[in-house]
Amino acid sequence: MCGIIGMVAKGPVNQALYDGLTVLQHRGQDAAGIMTFDNGRLYLRKNNGLVRDVFHTRHMVKLLGNMGIGHVRYPTAGCSSSAEAQPFYVNSPYGISLAHNGNLINDEQLKQEVFQADLRHINTESDSEILLNVFAHELFRERRLEIGYQEVFKAVEGVHRRCRGAYAAVAMINNYGIVGFRDPNGIRPLCFGRRKTEAGMEYVIASESVAMDVLGFERVRDVAPGEAIFIDMQGNVHSRQCAKNPVLAPCIFEYVYLARPDSIIDDVPVYQSRLHMGETLADKILRDWPDHDIDVVIPIPDTSRTSALQMAYKLNVPYREGFIKNRYIGRTFIMPGQKQRSKSVRQKLNPIELEFRDKNVLLVDDSIVRGTTSRQIVQMAREMGARKVYLASAAPPVKYPNVYGIDMPAADELIAHGRSVEEVAQLLGCDRLIYQDLDDLVEAVRRSNPKLTRFDCSCFDGNYVTGGVTSDYLGAVEARRSDAAKNAKATADEAATMGVYNHA
Repeated sequence: MCGIIGMVAKGPVNQALYDGLTVLQHRGQDAAGIMTFDNGRLYLRKNNGLVRDVFHTRHMVKLLGNMGIGHVRYPTAGCSSSAEAQPFYVNSPYGISLAHNGNLINDEQLKQEVFQADLRHINTESDSEILLNVFAHELFRERRLEIGYQEVFKAVEGVHRRCRGAYAAVAMINNYGIVGFRDPNGIRPLCFGRRKTEAGMEYVIASESVAMDVLGFERVRDVAPGEAIFIDMQGNVHSRQCAKNPVLAPCIFEYVYLARPDSIIDDVPVYQSRLHMGETLADKILRDWPDHDIDVVIPIPDTSRTSALQMAYKLNVPYREGFIKNRYIGRTFIMPGQKQRSKSVRQKLNPIELEFRDKNVLLVDDSIVRGTTSRQIVQMAREMGARKVYLASAAPPVKYPNVYGIDMPAADELIAHGRSVEEVAQLLGCDRLIYQDLDDLVEAVRRSNPKLTRFDCSCFDGNYVTGGVTSDYLGAVEARRSDAAKNAKATADEAATMGVYNHA
């Protein structure tokens, strides 16, 4: 999960790209980057850290030009190297830079093809660099001194033929424009918008519509699965379906947790979908536990607030804020490595004893993935004097690895994998655990857009919409991306750094 943005404007885009990335910061806190183009030259700033820390005034003034792309990174593989910060760039052909959100599942095969057949070299472990080189090679095959939107769309067609997995991307082609494209299943979100200025129309492509809202752009629509949208430097917009048999199957976890509530994804207001999740979960409690003794509903901030509020209303139970969140601590779910996640929970949340003492408390979370955070929060509630602690999840049990760009790679790291609800409740230390049913979750999202007939629910049901996800592939992913692998790499990196330091 990353955040991407691209813009073609009539004036400098550096500040707008910065502002857009700040509202996409929830999609990645590990690294940030902006690349702009002006009069035949590229300007780049990228590094590890939050947007506000990566870009200072001295960097911003050097990001010249009316066209550019930006990226905030969340490391699926747990890598913290600044070498893998995006955008990436290749010189041939024309000079192309790219920012990518998602994950390719045939990256190893593509890496061999890119090296042996396309005669290109990959410098990092990032599949985003592979995607860039595939796109660049497909565009190079046209063998033209100058290109137009037809050649760009043919290159995207080649990407769709060769790449499998989830990818929403923006690519900037020097002297020509920006293209945004989405994989044939539309797993990761992408939308585009426009705004009218005195100098003419300006256009933006971004992961979420909230970036457009902040920048004063009108959201035009979502990019369709398999579609490419090309905006040339003169401000002309071209679009084409570039995939055979595209089927929209967005990741349902975007609505549960990843996206901001004020975004609209595939014509579904995220906030409204979370209200519906709260309604259906409350209905389940009333159906299966009509004589419940819940005294108060307390959300685990921030993502679950919307669902918890609607649950309290339907259950006719008081809603209270029982945890105060430290705004200067990042989202624990997207931190690489179990050690860092565990350490941050108590730094992030502080309970208010008044709301727990001598009460039967229903804690509401958006989802339960590894269970580490939930276990600590349940313990906090008990320490504050709660008589009973119940836990509700707006999502179904997360039982299977996600391979499309969300950091839940190893099945044995998922607390619900191979366990009953009662067993999970016992491990979490809660008196009762209520999960959303998958059919109810799908209906909660579809209620705002009945045209959505399919979702990627792979982390809940193990069905991967792209196909090609074998047990061997999952084993290889686990070996590279499990918490054990991340911690080992972090230890090695720390030792290497200390070695260099000591030697110096």
